[in-house]
Amino acid sequence: MTPVAHIQPPGAVFNFAQHLFTLNQQRAGKTAYIDDQGSLSYGALAEQAARLAQALLASGVRREERVLLLMHDINDWPVSFLGALYAGIVPVAVNTLLTADDYAYMLQHSRAQAVITSGALLPVLQQALVQAAHEVKHLIVARPTDVLPAGAIALDALLAQHAPLAQAAPTSPDDPGFWLYSSGSTGRPKGTLHTHANPYWTAELYGKRVLGLTEHDVCFSAAKLFFAYGLGNALTFPLSVGASVILMAERPTPEATFKRWLGGLGNTRPSVFFGAPTGFAGMLASPALPAKKDTALRLCSSAGEALPAELGERFTAHFGVEIIDGIGSTEMLHVYLSNRPGQVRYGTTGWPVPGYDIALRDDDGGAVADGETGDLYINGPSAALMYWGNREKSRDTFQGAWTKSGDKYVRNADGSYTYAGRSDDMLKVSGIYVSPFEVESTLVQHPSVLEAAVIGVPDAQGLTRTKAFVVLKHGAQATEAELQAFVKDRLAPYKYPRLIEFLTELPKTATGKIQRFKLRAREAS
Repeated sequence: MTPVAHIQPPGAVFNFAQHLFTLNQQRAGKTAYIDDQGSLSYGALAEQAARLAQALLASGVRREERVLLLMHDINDWPVSFLGALYAGIVPVAVNTLLTADDYAYMLQHSRAQAVITSGALLPVLQQALVQAAHEVKHLIVARPTDVLPAGAIALDALLAQHAPLAQAAPTSPDDPGFWLYSSGSTGRPKGTLHTHANPYWTAELYGKRVLGLTEHDVCFSAAKLFFAYGLGNALTFPLSVGASVILMAERPTPEATFKRWLGGLGNTRPSVFFGAPTGFAGMLASPALPAKKDTALRLCSSAGEALPAELGERFTAHFGVEIIDGIGSTEMLHVYLSNRPGQVRYGTTGWPVPGYDIALRDDDGGAVADGETGDLYINGPSAALMYWGNREKSRDTFQGAWTKSGDKYVRNADGSYTYAGRSDDMLKVSGIYVSPFEVESTLVQHPSVLEAAVIGVPDAQGLTRTKAFVVLKHGAQATEAELQAFVKDRLAPYKYPRLIEFLTELPKTATGKIQRFKLRAREAS
């Protein structure tokens, strides 16, 4: 790992929540968060998080045990996340767009002792609690929308019952801090363990030194807090510099995004916006696209999938603001390869973030020359410890000091890197990984479907869309809309195939394996 001057590493005792609260002691009255229902000051954030820490410990949740966070982006999210960290308890932040089956698996896999959820998500969580072969001891609900089930308690009421915990748990930089779930090639997510020090490093190396965030910024992220990208954008980075954050519980449609850009929440307009290419494309196509003069943007960030050069150029032409495109991962917590303000080369992912080393390797592990495609490996201080309960995948991904990204890249003559695709068959659609296997397995459950194969295809904007090739059973019938609805009913909505083509047979090897590369070549021809 390349050292970076003037960064003091965390001490032997380091609790990330306590670190943030100490940094902002002199900003107690300043607004930390603004959501649709009001604002939360830095002082109130620290107090409420310490109250939650005391409440969790008093209820019998012990240090290093897990608490599932299934919450929309509201002010209670950072209170819950930081409160758990403060107590030395491990928050497990999960995607709010999944199914009851997904949550049942995560409850069992993490063995969460408590759940903190938003009232609007309580119905799907209750289904998961019924399905899970694991009993949760405590159910805490933020902003209940209905009468609470027996044994549940409202978050506000719980906080009122407890005084703030006087002292943070004396965790070490390498102690487990929190989990995020990373998509798996078989459709089951992988529990990725991050330490208390990992978010410190991403803030120091990327948030401060690449993006140049300051306490004068107002940050707004379309990517939600449960994503590694969103967690950095809307918690780690802004709280590390004393900035303010706008949170949005609803889907980041162009209209919802523009409302915040134009000061729809208490006349506060963001200066830094964090998005993904799909969102930028939707905004540029919207008839409600605002004029440059009506926004306060000074900088935009993009990650989640490669940003097409044409999108970046059109956005900058309209707003006069650069989009800083980069790549990160759940395993590395945030961006490690990025363009820089004032040094943007659209069509590339930019240069290594200082503090991270990048290597491109061939199939035998050897280095590849500039201009040749290789597998991307990263060496940096924010790498996760492992995947929980998955030794095989852990060994494959975390190889000593190096983390295997699963991406293919080309190094250019100027030292920048250009994305060349995924190393496996995983697809990244709207910034979220989609497993072809999971979609295929769902399609073949339809009574008319014999076989299915799923690939990613580029649309007119250069963004990835899911396409399914389907072989129907002899004499059976089904329409594209029917199969799309079938998948939507069984998986998270973003996973359904946007395109379906019916074939009489799928290309296969002599042993019967589907040759997806032939389907991809067919689309490219």
